[in-house]
This record gives sequence, C-alpha cells and structure tokens, in this order.
Amino acid sequence: MAAGLTHIEKADGPESNLAVGGRGQALYRRARRRIPGGTQLLSKRPELFLPGRWPAYYASARGVEVIDLDGTRLIDMSLMGIGACVLGYADPDVDAAARQAIERGVMCTLNAPEEVELADLLCELHPWAEMVRYARSGGEAMSVAVRIARARTRRDVVAFCGYHGWTDWYLAANLGETDALDGHLLPGLDPAGVPRGLRGTALPFHYNRLDELQTLAEAHRGSLAAIVMEPQRGQAPAPGFLEGVRAIATRAGAVLIFDEITTGFRMAAGGIHLLHGVAPDIAVFAKAMANGYAMAAVLGSADVMQAAQSTFISSTNWTERIGPAAALATIRKLRRCRVAEHLIEMGTLVMEGWRRAAREAGLAIHVDGLPSLAHFTILHEDELALTTLFTQEMLQRGYLAFNQFKPSFAHQREHVEPYLEAVREVFSRLAVVARSGRAAELLGGPPAQRGFARLTE
Repeated sequence: MAAGLTHIEKADGPESNLAVGGRGQALYRRARRRIPGGTQLLSKRPELFLPGRWPAYYASARGVEVIDLDGTRLIDMSLMGIGACVLGYADPDVDAAARQAIERGVMCTLNAPEEVELADLLCELHPWAEMVRYARSGGEAMSVAVRIARARTRRDVVAFCGYHGWTDWYLAANLGETDALDGHLLPGLDPAGVPRGLRGTALPFHYNRLDELQTLAEAHRGSLAAIVMEPQRGQAPAPGFLEGVRAIATRAGAVLIFDEITTGFRMAAGGIHLLHGVAPDIAVFAKAMANGYAMAAVLGSADVMQAAQSTFISSTNWTERIGPAAALATIRKLRRCRVAEHLIEMGTLVMEGWRRAAREAGLAIHVDGLPSLAHFTILHEDELALTTLFTQEMLQRGYLAFNQFKPSFAHQREHVEPYLEAVREVFSRLAVVARSGRAAELLGGPPAQRGFARLTE
C-alpha cells in the first residue's frame, strides 16, 4: 500500500461494509455461538477495540499490511499480533526456517537437535543462565516457572506484581478478594474454577514499592517460594528497586522469576533485565522470540532448573521442531539487524508524534511506556468513548490503530509518517468532540470494553 494513504484501499474482492463490520463481524457473531468468549485470546476480542465494527479476522498479513475478509488493505499501527511479530508479519527468514523444519519432519520419536542449539543461544545471551526448558505459550511457560520454583523451595506462596497469565497459580490471588488483580494490568479476572485451597498462595505487591514486598516477605518467612515480576513494563524501576527485589529474594530463599514474555527482545537482544544489570533465578520468554510461531522458554540457573526433575513437567507438543527453528531464525535476525534499536527508533517517533499532534489539537493526553511498548491515555471523563472514536476514525483512514503501538522491524518511516498525519487529523476532531461531550453519539456501536468481561448473546 502506498505511503500517505488516507482512505481505505481495496484488494481484489467485494466492498467492505463498515456500518455492520463486514464479513469479519459476521464471522465473529457466528464464532460467539461456537467458541466461549468468541476468541482464544482475550486481547483479540473485537469488543476491546471497536465493538461491532472491528474487522476481527484476517485473510493474510505480511510486513505491516493486513488484508481482512472483505479484501480491505490496512496498515497495522496497533499491536502487531499482540506483540509477537517483532520482525513483522510473515518474515521471510523466519518462514523459510519454519518451512525447512516442516520438510525435515515436524515430529519424531527422536528429539529435534534445534532445541539444544536454541538452549545454547539463550544461555549465551543470558550468561547468568545455564539450563532451559521449553513450552509453546507464555501462560504455560509461567506455570512451568512457578512449578519449578515451588519444587526447588518446597514452599507454596508466590509474591507477584503485574499480569502473568490465566493459570491457577495467578488467578488464586482473586480467591481472597475479587479485585486483588485489578491494579495489575488486567482488571475483572474471575477465579471461577480455581480451587479454593489455593487461597492465600498468590499475593500482589505494586511495582516500585519495595516496602510492600518486604512486608510480604516478612509475613511469609519460610513459606515464600517465588517473587514473580516484569523487570520493567511502563514506568522505569526506581533507583535500587530491582537490586532490592533481588536482595529480598536471596534473603528469603525465594526464586526470583522475571516475566519477559512481553518485554523480551524488544529493548535488547534478550531480556530487558540485561539493561538493568540484575539477574533473576529464572526468566520466561515467549511472544517475540519466534515472531509469531508457538514457542516459549524458561531459562535459569542450574541449581534452580534441576528442580524440574523432582516434579513432573512434560508435553508432547513441546518437542515439535517448528518452534525452536523459528526461534533460532528470529533471534539471529534480531541480533544481526540490531532490531531492538529500530523498534526504539520507530516507537520514539510515534510517541513524539502523539504528543505533538495532541498539543497542536489542544487534546490532553498522557504518553507512557517503553518506546517498543508505547501507549497513550486521553485525559478526559469520556476517555473510553474518545479512545474508541480514535480507533473508528483511524480505521476509516486505512489503519488498524489503538491507543497502543507495538513497533516491528517492518515498520518504516514511510508507514509512521502518514500514520502520524492521520493521527493529527483525528486528534483535531477528538479535541472538538471532547469539548462537545458527544463522543458516544458519534460511535457506530458501544464504547470499547476494558479488562475481562463475560460475553453473552
């Protein structure tokens, strides 16, 4: 698609009907009758973006271009596969490695040698680590990490901050109070189905609040198995914070687990913790490590990782060949092409562009996050409706856009500059609408949802 696109360009195919969401929304209505919640991943629910009008499904994706089921060509300036496609969609080098793995046989009675090669590479990137186990998704990899920590310490309690997935160990935090997880990125998570016996085993603390963690460690002396956290997500660590967490974990005899599922490989060739100089006992990676192919890794010190042999952690599909082959190709390209530097450059351009456009329009916003995980918040009482209107207006201009931007190696200035021109137009309109208080009236449906909500027909 040519740079500077200000309208929706059609690929071969019938006209899209944005008023009713086109074929994508029709398929989504059908999906909700067959799939509980409509999608496999909460973060891909159309209701989180533009209810009733988000395209919902893609026919193809390459680079930063997406073609939806109506044949509409769109530039993705939003989440890029929820942050997984750090090189861009359908990267030719990674896809070639996956095809070669398929040609050589995806599964066998014997093991794929790529898993040893990948373990060596991951430990080379993280010199503190000595051993690696694999999974195929971030959530299950976090469960593996917590299981190993509990096996190593023979303890139950996990102190955590941030969002860490869907499994029982994490949702147990909401067994005692229904809103314990609300301040940890994703509100409204219901622990239905989580055994009541896990109550009191997952305890939250806030990022940069070393005093809260210290209180938990003292209150659970002798029972604290692990401290789980992202080393950085939005705000930067306060001076001494990560070092203090490391010291508390060591004194308590707890395993320090860094969740790098989202942050890994986006600010450095490896985990973001490398930039801060603080080593965990375990680090967990997924998403960007294989550019959208199913792959996850749990790496750690030999002393801690050997505890995996004292419990049972095993799965047939963790031995398939495509994931490790894709991860090797992805990580090598990330290093060879200095991709993290490019992500920072593109993300910084967008963050500065948001600020400039808002300032010119007289729209109050707050821009935050890492350059490779950027987001903005509209500072207005109708923030949710205005943010939804932003997505609606940008979609009409040919962009998948949200109040978040996860840059990829495929994003270039030729994509960013026309996108920011469109943002200037839309922010100008939003400023007028914000003053009028009519944002909700201009939407083609209800405002977007936030957090977890049960969907009903």
